[in-house]
Formats: sequence, C-alpha cells, structure tokens
Amino acid sequence: MGERKGQNLYYPPDYDPKAGGLNKWQGTHALRERARKIHLGILIIRFEMPYNIWCDGCKNHIGMGVRYNAEKKKVGMYYSTPVYQFRMKCHLCDNHFEIKTDPQNLDYVIISGARRQENRWDPTQNEQIVPETKETQRKLFDDAMFKLEHGAKDQKVGEEAKPVLGRLFQRNSSVWRDDFEANSQLRANFRKRKKELKTQEEKDNALLAKSSLAVALLPESDNDRRMAQLMRLHSSKTIHEKDKERRTAILNRPALPSTSNTRIKAVPKLERASLGIVKRTPESTSTLPEPGKSASAVEDTVPVGQEEEKQKSAQKGGTSDKEKTLPSLLLCNYGSGSSDTD
Repeated sequence: MGERKGQNLYYPPDYDPKAGGLNKWQGTHALRERARKIHLGILIIRFEMPYNIWCDGCKNHIGMGVRYNAEKKKVGMYYSTPVYQFRMKCHLCDNHFEIKTDPQNLDYVIISGARRQENRWDPTQNEQIVPETKETQRKLFDDAMFKLEHGAKDQKVGEEAKPVLGRLFQRNSSVWRDDFEANSQLRANFRKRKKELKTQEEKDNALLAKSSLAVALLPESDNDRRMAQLMRLHSSKTIHEKDKERRTAILNRPALPSTSNTRIKAVPKLERASLGIVKRTPESTSTLPEPGKSASAVEDTVPVGQEEEKQKSAQKGGTSDKEKTLPSLLLCNYGSGSSDTD
C-alpha cells in the first residue's frame, strides 16, 4: 500500500514540475491548519497531559492523559536539547495554561494557568525499583571497589526478597489454577457490589427528594454515625416522668388565684351614720327593742343578771369590763334613721 501513495496524488493540467511539489506550487503547507502560525514559530500539535492538574480558571480537575490542541514553540536550549513550551485552552472554561519541558529533571513544568496535583512519593518506601542516579552510575564505572560493594548489596536484597516472591507465586497459582472458577467468583462479587450500589443510590435519591436538596451524598462512615448519635435531639425525661411532674404541679397549685399580685382599687371610706350602722355592746344587744316598744323604754330597762355579774367581778378583782366584753357587733338599722337609734 505504501507505493501507491505517490500515485494517488492529483496533478492538475497546469501543474509545472519546475515549481516544486504540489504544496509549494499551490502555496499551502503540508500540515494545513496546523501550520497556520508557522511564520511565528508556532506549530499546532496534539498534546497529552503528563500528570493531573487543577485549572486556575474553573477550579476543575483535569486528569492525566487528556489531550488538547496546543501551540508548540521553542523557547530555549538545555545544552543541545531544545526546550519547548505548550499553550492550550481548558475545555471547561476560557482559561489558558502553559507548560514547558524540563530536560534537566526529565519532567514538565507548569508556567501559568494551572497547578499540579501533588501525589508524588519516594519509590523506596513502597519497594519499587529505583533507577540508579548519574552519580552512582559514574562510581560504578570508575570505582571497582564501589562496584563490588554494590553487587554484594544487590545479592543480599535478592536473598531477602526470595521468600516474599515465593509466597506471591504460590498465592497466584492457587487462585488462578482454575480460570473459570476464579472468573465466576469475580463476576459474582461484581454483581453483588453493583446491587449494593444501586440500593444505596435509590436511598440517597429518596432522601434528596424528601429534603428537596440537589447535592452529592458521600458514603456513610463509622465516624459519621457516631457524630449523628451525639447530635441527636432527644428529651432527657420519659413521658411517664413528664406526666408525673405535671400531676404534682397541678396538686400543689392553689385552688384560688393569688391576690398578692393583683391590684385592688381603693374604695372611698363611707361614714357609719350615712349607712345606718350602729355599734352596740353585748349588753345593748340583749336589750333590743321588741315589737311594740319604743327605743326610750329599752334604754331605761337594765337586765337583772347584768348587775349581779358586775358585783361579782368587783369582788374578785377581775379584769375590766372591756376585756370580758364579747366582740362588738355591727348592726345595721334600715329604719327611719332618727337620732334615737344613734
């Protein structure tokens, strides 16, 4: 198929071979639109993101491997290696970010418009194979003693790793001895996990619909359950205790309302004479006018028992009459109100 490419080109009748190739004769570039800024030293290429980044414009995450149409240009040299810079537009916003190569550290450096997601670690911590540095390689080439010591260390590490490698080999052989059974178990676990995720999604959607929310719910954890139990609103007393306290308060409450806080309006003081009220002693109460008798006749009559009682009290040297008199009574005369009743 390769030999047919040159034969499939169309040469118009007015084509002059002296002008050069077809692109030169037509005044176009072989890369077409990708070379529209070639006069500025910029070439449009397909750039693949070398690591995870965060866009400074929309604050969204852009994963490693996402491809963009980037403007590539040469910005310098590191010894004999050119340094290129790439400028591209975020597919989620109008922000542009620039990345350039770093031949010294064999890496890419973000110039502007984004920041790198830091997830780098020391490969020696997770027992990865670490390539030798340039200094170590130089010592291995120049120093025979260092090379011998380095080889002895490598042999020691290999001997220590043999038991681990043996256990891994046995585990893999026991698990994958029957491919059909292992595959069936994996698919069963996958279906079970898929049902659990579907059930949890239905519960989350029901909760969001009930609370009228439109947020993404994270999976529950033990810490979340403990915090929810601590923040749960519940009464410190039971219903029976509340009913008992309510009955006790009702029994201890006075039947009549208290008048200590009520204000009583002052009533104007009235004279006894105007109301027809007469203050009489017990002696005078016994001599109330009978029907058919006048008030003057009642005043002239003195009871016999009263005189004897006075004589006995005088002989015994008792108390005065005022101390032995009964409580005074207030009698109201609703008669004519004459001066005789006073």
